[in-house]
Amino acid sequence: MKPPVTPNCKTLFRLFSLFLIMLAPPVLTDESFFIPEQTLQRMEQRFGKEARPRLLAWQHLIRTTTGSDQTKLEQVNRFINANPFIDDIHHWQQEDYWATPVEFIASQGGDCEDFAIAKSFTLLKMGVQEERLALTYVKAVRLNQAHMVLTYYPAPGAEPLILDNLINTIRPSSQRSDLLPVYSLNGSGLWLAKQRGRGKLLGDSNRLKRWRELLDRISSETQ
Repeated sequence: MKPPVTPNCKTLFRLFSLFLIMLAPPVLTDESFFIPEQTLQRMEQRFGKEARPRLLAWQHLIRTTTGSDQTKLEQVNRFINANPFIDDIHHWQQEDYWATPVEFIASQGGDCEDFAIAKSFTLLKMGVQEERLALTYVKAVRLNQAHMVLTYYPAPGAEPLILDNLINTIRPSSQRSDLLPVYSLNGSGLWLAKQRGRGKLLGDSNRLKRWRELLDRISSETQ
C-alpha cells in the first residue's frame, strides 16, 4: 500500500480558474478513443519510452471498460491513483502548471488537479454523463490546505461520491469528514458546495480565459 501523499495544491483562485475546463463540452465524444501516433511519439520524446505503454494502457482502459457507472468509477479511480503525487514545481519546474490527461499519464504523475482532471476526462470518454461529474475544490482538514477531488452524483440532488487521490476507496461525501467542500463546477455552472447535492448555484464563470489554452492542448493531443 502506498503511503499517504501530501498535495501542495494551489490557491482558491487558481483552483477556481482550473474548474473552467469543465465549462466547454467534452473534447471527444466518439465511442472509440484513439491516441494519434504523433502524440505517442511526442510523449516518448518528452518522457521516455515508457510513456507509450502507459498511454496505450490508458487507451485500452477507456475502450474496453463497460458496465455500470459504479464499475467505471472504480476502474478509473484505481488506474489514475496508481500514479504518484508530484507537485508542479518539482514535476514541471513551474509554480502552477495544468497538465493534460495525456501529459499526466505519459509523465506518470501530477498534483491533485491533474488527478481530478484525468479522472473526469477518462469517465467522460467512457460515456458517463457530464452532468453527473464535477471538479470540487475542498479544504483537506488534516492537511490544512486546499485540495481538489472529482465528485460523482448518482442522481440530481443526491449525495455525491468522492474520487480522491488521497485514498483509493470511493466514499459518499458524508463519510469524508476530513474534506470541507467549498466550490464545485461542471459544464452547467459554478456551485457553492455542500455535503449533499449540488448546493447553491453561483452562476456561470466563463469570463476567465486561461482554460482555453488547456482545452486546445487536449484537443491537439487527442485528435
